[in-house]
Amino acid sequence: MPVEEFVEAERGCYAPAVTVCVGCRTVYPNDGKFCPNCGAPTAARSPTATTGPGTVIDVQWGRVVVQDILGDGGMGVVYRGWLYYNPQGPKAGTPPHPVAVKVLHPLLTARDYVRKLFVGEATALRRLCHPNIVQFIELVEAPGQLSLVLELVEGEALDRLIQRHATKDRRAPVPCLPFMRAWYYFEQLLGALAATHELGIVHRDVKPPNVLLRVDGLVKLTDFGIARLPADVARRSGGIQPGTGAYMSPEQVLGRDLDGRSDLYSAAIVLFEMLVGFTPFEEQERSELMLRAAQVEEPPPPITRFLPQAPPVLDMLFARALAKDPNLRFRNAIEMGEAFRSALGLPESPGWKAQREFAKRATGIVPVVGERRSRGGTVPIATADAEAIRRRVAQAYQS
Repeated sequence: MPVEEFVEAERGCYAPAVTVCVGCRTVYPNDGKFCPNCGAPTAARSPTATTGPGTVIDVQWGRVVVQDILGDGGMGVVYRGWLYYNPQGPKAGTPPHPVAVKVLHPLLTARDYVRKLFVGEATALRRLCHPNIVQFIELVEAPGQLSLVLELVEGEALDRLIQRHATKDRRAPVPCLPFMRAWYYFEQLLGALAATHELGIVHRDVKPPNVLLRVDGLVKLTDFGIARLPADVARRSGGIQPGTGAYMSPEQVLGRDLDGRSDLYSAAIVLFEMLVGFTPFEEQERSELMLRAAQVEEPPPPITRFLPQAPPVLDMLFARALAKDPNLRFRNAIEMGEAFRSALGLPESPGWKAQREFAKRATGIVPVVGERRSRGGTVPIATADAEAIRRRVAQAYQS
């Protein structure tokens, strides 16, 4: 579709059962005239068709044309799309580029809990700006629907790579991925978590399907759908806890207070799986509930049981990373990475050095408050040196 058609097309095409405040981004029923949070007037908008292939999504400063389906799940569908910038706006002349459009299932938009999770993902991603985290573009709405426009990552998820390389015979001491390749991905995951935790955000669902591997080798952490933000990170909730049993920390299974050490526990399981092809507590015919119970009750097996050629120090590193008591684990992602690197005698790569610098400045780079509005939505205030470090991180893993 020609760019000019976006300018002439009818504007303001979203408005439905819920409204996203243009000021504070609060989601609320659109039967009111003002936002219940900040008091901003509700924008008058007309309805449009349900999001799907061929739909045009207005993001105010541009348009997204929705194309084919990339994947679907219990909560919704992810589409490929193309973002066109308004030719009359500040980015006139910028060529269109592909994006991912994550659409919440219409039947779930009426459920407050599910809608809050979806909007919470947008809130978390809006605060994060890291080369190893999928970039937030915009949160939009359609009749009875919410859509999240994100950076499109061309590549594959880590779980598919593991499945291709894992041996079917667990008794064979054959590594799943070469250690240096696993470390290459792992240090990028730790860098993403370091910046995330500096902002007080806990991902809560770190696992291979949520670790995307771009074709040029850059890792992208995605799916912050059940992430906890600083305001609610310490809250407890009744019932079964959200997450995936094979990767959940003991405190997450038990519904206790969480901090970044819970994500680091999950990240250690991801590294374990990259090396041996399966998770520490995974056994045949073990249900989700049994996996969760094992996280709380069973000690992790030494990795040398499956890879006798691995250095014994790796057993000690995993024993600490997978300790049941979070106080016995590594305090943060950088400390954890440094412990593995120094104990195994790995060189300090340019990428890891830049990750450490980025983590130190993460709070200043992506502040929780003090955001400013731009043509592309809410963006963080960043300093010149922060931008330079961000580029260094990306370049180090693309070279």
